[in-house]
Amino acid sequence: MANDYTDSSFSQFPNSYWLKHPVPHFPSLQDDVTTEFAVVGGGIVGIITAYLLAKEGKDVTLVEARDLLTGVTGNTTAKLTAQHSLIYDELISTFNEDKARLYYDANMDGLRFVRQTAEQLGIGCDLDERDAIVFSTTEKGKKQIEKESRAYAELGIDGFLTLGQVRELPFSTTAALTMTGQAQFHPVKFLAGLVEETIRLGGKIYEQTRVVSQLKKKTGLLTEHGSVIDCKKIVVATHYPFNDFNGLYFSKLTIKRSYGLLADVGGPIPEGMYINAESPSRSLRSVENDDGETLLLIGGEGHQTGKSSVPNQEHYTNLESYGKDHFDLKTVRNHWSAQDMTTLDKVPYVGQMSLLSGNTYVATGFNKWGMAMGATAAKVLTDQLLDRPNAYSGLLNPLRSKLKLKDAGQFAKKNVSVSKDFVWTKAKRPHKTPDQLRPDEGGFVSVDGKKVGGYRDKDGTVHLVKTTCTHMGCGLDWNDGERSWDCPCHGSRFSYEGEVLEGPAVKPLKKME
Repeated sequence: MANDYTDSSFSQFPNSYWLKHPVPHFPSLQDDVTTEFAVVGGGIVGIITAYLLAKEGKDVTLVEARDLLTGVTGNTTAKLTAQHSLIYDELISTFNEDKARLYYDANMDGLRFVRQTAEQLGIGCDLDERDAIVFSTTEKGKKQIEKESRAYAELGIDGFLTLGQVRELPFSTTAALTMTGQAQFHPVKFLAGLVEETIRLGGKIYEQTRVVSQLKKKTGLLTEHGSVIDCKKIVVATHYPFNDFNGLYFSKLTIKRSYGLLADVGGPIPEGMYINAESPSRSLRSVENDDGETLLLIGGEGHQTGKSSVPNQEHYTNLESYGKDHFDLKTVRNHWSAQDMTTLDKVPYVGQMSLLSGNTYVATGFNKWGMAMGATAAKVLTDQLLDRPNAYSGLLNPLRSKLKLKDAGQFAKKNVSVSKDFVWTKAKRPHKTPDQLRPDEGGFVSVDGKKVGGYRDKDGTVHLVKTTCTHMGCGLDWNDGERSWDCPCHGSRFSYEGEVLEGPAVKPLKKME
């Protein structure tokens, strides 16, 4: 419950390294507007979609609930790669070889788009070509990597298998699978440049403008300020769709959080981009900052949102310990976390949102790998909005045909889990009163015999909220790493003051003060 990290690198609130780079800011939308295309969401998919439409001379308006790039795009490991840990053997099994290869091609097209666009517009975004490597440290992981290697061979993916020790890793390995010709970059530098170009091309952007619903009688959107966006077509690129009842997306997405830190280390930093095959996950890549220093980014520690088995702060300390054990970690410069959605078959949903909403399009479910595929998703959406064919539309189609047996199993498992989570969080009881909270401590407290959520900030002020998610009524759990209230059912997150941090919820928590 308490945050006993006063002498720790993690006593401060999380702060992403990427978000240190300046991003243009825009006013909130207060008046009604009319536009041809409305894009909801200011992350990689939304910004690239708006840019591509503006480049075509179209009237496009992008709205973001908070500040641009403060969602998962600004809290990523920023790998531009088609190697998504171990995925291709599974895709062959779930779909077939042709679609598994198409998934690879889609990611490589996204990588090329980022590289070519950065070059064309002169955007310096620290883009460096690197190999992507998935490695194992156990015999079980080795067998999985060998199986994945056979999938690479079947699909004609450029890569190679290494058995035994990986030379540039400072710990024992049993195998590694390298995918060549991948890249890493600074996503905020790249997308900030696209934002400026979008405005130059005539696009309009509004921040602090949360969309709360779609209009029923015509194509359009209603914002929290009461303003209406009248449009012809809508793109929902809010990561988790705010209108998730349209197409029952709340029943088809699994939500997880993962963690990252950027640190000075005394040991050698690997040249490649690494991720392990086992659990808990560990992701590695280098980062060269603007002062010319080379730092190590360590990521991993994924778990279901709102349902960590340990206090959330421990995930950061676990990554720090990993860095100390293997890379002589000296100082943590930045730490942050992100939230990711996974679809039933691990392939994103990109395209027409539902059978009944021909003018509404969605992009969601990137399974923690939304940089390269996010760029491709924006290209797919743009082509569909402009009634043009795209080679990846069928693969990514949210309306893709009936569930396979494995997908049906995932569907059932997902929704049984939601029912259990509803009961699990509601059953938690408070053990303190608000007066007993220490500075920077939060959790369930008892007020007049009722359970509420409490947090005492560092100035001593206590913030009390009702811990019932405003999306579908699930109970929330305290996240001491981000000082937030998180929903294990569908992933909504709220600040300690009750403000919506992440959807699908669109309404704040009720204050109990």
